[in-house]
Amino acid sequence: MRSQFGETSEALYLTQGYVYPTMETAEARFKGEDKGFIYSRFSNPTVSMFEQRMAMIEGAEAARATASGMAAVTASLLGQLKAGDHVVAPRAMFGSCLFVIDELLPRFGIASTLVDGDSLDQWRAAMRPGTKALFLESPTNPQLGIIDIAAVADIAHKGGARLIVDNVFATPLLQKPFELGADCVVYSTTKHVDGQGRCLGGCILGSEEFIQTHIHNFLRQTGPAMSPFNAWVMLKGLETLPVRLAQQQSNAGRLADFTAASPHVERLLYPSRPDHPRHALAMRQMSGGGSVFAFDLKGGKEAAFKFGNALRIIKISNNLGDAKSLLTHPATTTHQRIGPGARAMSGIGEGMLRLSCGLEDVEDLIEDVAAGLAAAAA
Repeated sequence: MRSQFGETSEALYLTQGYVYPTMETAEARFKGEDKGFIYSRFSNPTVSMFEQRMAMIEGAEAARATASGMAAVTASLLGQLKAGDHVVAPRAMFGSCLFVIDELLPRFGIASTLVDGDSLDQWRAAMRPGTKALFLESPTNPQLGIIDIAAVADIAHKGGARLIVDNVFATPLLQKPFELGADCVVYSTTKHVDGQGRCLGGCILGSEEFIQTHIHNFLRQTGPAMSPFNAWVMLKGLETLPVRLAQQQSNAGRLADFTAASPHVERLLYPSRPDHPRHALAMRQMSGGGSVFAFDLKGGKEAAFKFGNALRIIKISNNLGDAKSLLTHPATTTHQRIGPGARAMSGIGEGMLRLSCGLEDVEDLIEDVAAGLAAAAA
């Protein structure tokens, strides 16, 4: 969508509101009879451009951008659920997703059941007459667990429910949840889509009917809108996503193999490695392993902290999908509030580290990890 000036870069429409040529036009806009814009909490030309691009990349009929990834997750659930409904989700989830499903939804009379995501029997057993939504991440954060999306989608549909898939680790380039039966896909576009540590954002994708019926008005009335500036930054990020992800994935594969060979590493989890517990399923669902892997160090938290503090190139951060390589200790950061019992059930140990690989020279990254491993063993 170009303006009358024919710019090569998308225009940034940094505006709160819009003016109307006549009173009749304003009335028609608010009635929905005129397709123009009303207010940037509802819609905005730059944000709409980003939504259209995301829908095209994902292969979805429609998309709505949000202020953050968690705004997308929350709206994808609350937009379609009401008191008395029931949600099923795996225990292995990002901490904030677990909060929304296990703590926030029940406050509004929406019950939830947590299952072992690997067990299709548990998914089936958790279904009730009031089950309206199933939610999952695959790969999971931070354990890189792989859930059978097609099988869970079949369980959802047989029970009259919809499946929501958080596809942030795989990105729309490495996994297509709609082709596997998902009804809704959500992203934190803060991660790979921006991919350069600049702006927050999220996106909800689905059929035109799903977006119009369950998402559009919820976002319009509750207000978790993506800013036009952030949407413009995301548009720039999409232009380089394929080349960035290809290099990040290449670096991740090399670095995962090097790290796994260390005697100080108890286990390493990366979907495209044959030793991943669900490697075959991962390679059926995904076209590559992605940019993130996790590993457990012998020596627990002390060893993990020594490892992180010895790094010089890889940065300590709770973000991922960035052009810079980032290291996270989930037990004390992203998953600290869920408690040791829930972490243990989810496979998050005190020695687990999550490494999101960036665009640095892979030999430099290997040297950095080698220094970290030496420090952890000291």
